Amino acid sequence: MANETLSKAKEAKNDEFYTQFHDIEREVEVYLEYDPNVFRGKTVLLPCDDPEWSNFTRYFAQNFERLGLKKLISTSYAVESKKIKEWQPTLFETESPYFDADKSRTNGKIFVLDEDINGDGRFNINDLQWSYLEGDGDFRSAEVKALRDEADIIVTNPPFSLFREFLAWIVEAEKKFLVIGSMNAITYKEIFPLIMDNKLWLGNGFQSGNAYFRIIGEANYANGVYDESTGLVKFRNCCWMTNLDHGRRHQPLQLMTMADNLKFSKHKEIKGRASYDHYDNYDAIDVPYTDAIPSDYEGVMGVPVSFLDKYCPEQFEIIGITKTWFGFADKTYPEQIQVGKDGRRSKVTKLNDGATIKHSEVPEGETYYIVNGQIFSQVYARVLIRKKQ
Repeated sequence: MANETLSKAKEAKNDEFYTQFHDIEREVEVYLEYDPNVFRGKTVLLPCDDPEWSNFTRYFAQNFERLGLKKLISTSYAVESKKIKEWQPTLFETESPYFDADKSRTNGKIFVLDEDINGDGRFNINDLQWSYLEGDGDFRSAEVKALRDEADIIVTNPPFSLFREFLAWIVEAEKKFLVIGSMNAITYKEIFPLIMDNKLWLGNGFQSGNAYFRIIGEANYANGVYDESTGLVKFRNCCWMTNLDHGRRHQPLQLMTMADNLKFSKHKEIKGRASYDHYDNYDAIDVPYTDAIPSDYEGVMGVPVSFLDKYCPEQFEIIGITKTWFGFADKTYPEQIQVGKDGRRSKVTKLNDGATIKHSEVPEGETYYIVNGQIFSQVYARVLIRKKQ
């Protein structure tokens, strides 16, 4: 249900999700543990932000000296661009000598921290200086693009609806980054090649896989997603994506051999079988659970996308992904008859969009496909990996 809500948020451009302070702190500390100087001497840009609401701005401003930052820049979208129905400027803005009622609605804002303006001998949140941007704060504008080019590291929770474009905007400038996105984005054709080339990986992640965000405006969510008592929405399909190194990604998985998995696995799809399923349209075995990856298999394996949360580049290499294949499939199927769980039949061409398994008999309780009298099923998107020699 949370995944569905995330998709609806993307479709409706309901992108105002504010990250909690402790989630930012918990994530950043992982990179500091691996390299205490990762932010030292660096300019950090927080685009797609709202400095008056953002915990990103608050965290990096409060920890400016501890992190050893050179400069902190935080920008926001104009209110009219965010299409907030009921809005009033904050006292912080209206009581400032820079306040402009017209610009308050149409222009973005920029907050900068790079000097001790109050003369107390410290660099902190009290030294933030702000002004209106010339434009609405869109990251694609020349104004914000110039700030991107000035920065060393970009950190933010970008709009879900613009994630592909936003990440491409970072990558084209070859910047370091730490951003929040949907796990679904991993399969995008613009993003998965970055994972294959070791230019992007998952961060430490949210506590127990649960991401809680504060929202502004209407709370139109499914039951169990929005909590009125806290004002937070809960998603289980969010992750941190980064090219900053951290220690957890270098911890190899502790795995059993294929023989032990077939004998002792806790998963009924594995335990007691003679072998793992083999794909009909690619030379690889199907491994439906990360903890069922056999430690001694030398060939290619299709593993769940969630494997990337535990991926160790010293242990495995990533070959590809089965969703749309990116040119990996070695067989193309003609039109198929899809038989749903309810027995309903329809003509489709879905088998060419993923990994397939051939069956000697109709799989019980599953949707299956008939091609020239033969029976097939299709598995969820799989990451193709191989053990490093």
